[in-house]
Amino acid sequence: MTSESALIGSWRMQEWTRTSVRTGEISDALGPSPIGYIAYHPDGRMMATVFRSDRPGPKHGGWTDAEKAQLFDSMLAYVASYHLEGDQVVHHVDGSWNPNWFGDLSRPFKLAGDRLVISGAPGIDPATGEDVVYRMEFIKV
Repeated sequence: MTSESALIGSWRMQEWTRTSVRTGEISDALGPSPIGYIAYHPDGRMMATVFRSDRPGPKHGGWTDAEKAQLFDSMLAYVASYHLEGDQVVHHVDGSWNPNWFGDLSRPFKLAGDRLVISGAPGIDPATGEDVVYRMEFIKV
């Protein structure tokens, strides 16, 4: 059993894949080389933010509704309190880019040295509505 103190710190995303429950196909969840971090704090709070590495650059003037939707679909962000239950980290989400994520998100995880893998929890891809299983790998910074 892992202690909560082992999670404390900032973790940089190395990889994020999604496996289609229907087909078994594995693909990059937010494209290759996503830019993201997850941070666990000693006060029991956490935050996660991930972006596609190929997001559009700065734009002068406003974004169209279609461009805003593309930007929304190319990221993830939420804040929560957390606790451990065996091999699960439970995030009690109180703010999220995706309103469907409010409440408890229970995620299986493994720690190995400076590596954190969160994997195994089924979910719904917010961009496609497809049932998927995500696997995220982080390195401690």
